[in-house]
Amino acid sequence: MSIGAFSISLTVKDIKASKIFYEKLGFTVFMGELEQNWLIMKNGECTIGLFQGMFDKNMLTFNPGWDSNAEEVNPFKDVRVLQEEFREKKIDFISEVQSGSEGSGSFMIEDPDGNPILFDQHR
Repeated sequence: MSIGAFSISLTVKDIKASKIFYEKLGFTVFMGELEQNWLIMKNGECTIGLFQGMFDKNMLTFNPGWDSNAEEVNPFKDVRVLQEEFREKKIDFISEVQSGSEGSGSFMIEDPDGNPILFDQHR
């Protein structure tokens, strides 16, 4: 089962300092808005998100319907279908996507160690 493109979303204190640091490691800005305090950066197939003031903790992120370059993939499993499959497996949710809706949506779960996992569909 494909659950979408993977990235790590990092909660940063100073997005400008973090951007400079990750550029030194070979990452380049892929998308985002520095003025809005979020950037997505890539180094080859590795993708990180830098988010200042948006999340409490670092989290794993999966984007159903996208590949690692934010290009649409077809077919793909809709975030609402994934949510119901996880519910059947008795996984608890921190937040849920609205059932019956279409298009973009997201839900969040947590692993046994308290690490948040976001499933964020943009299409």
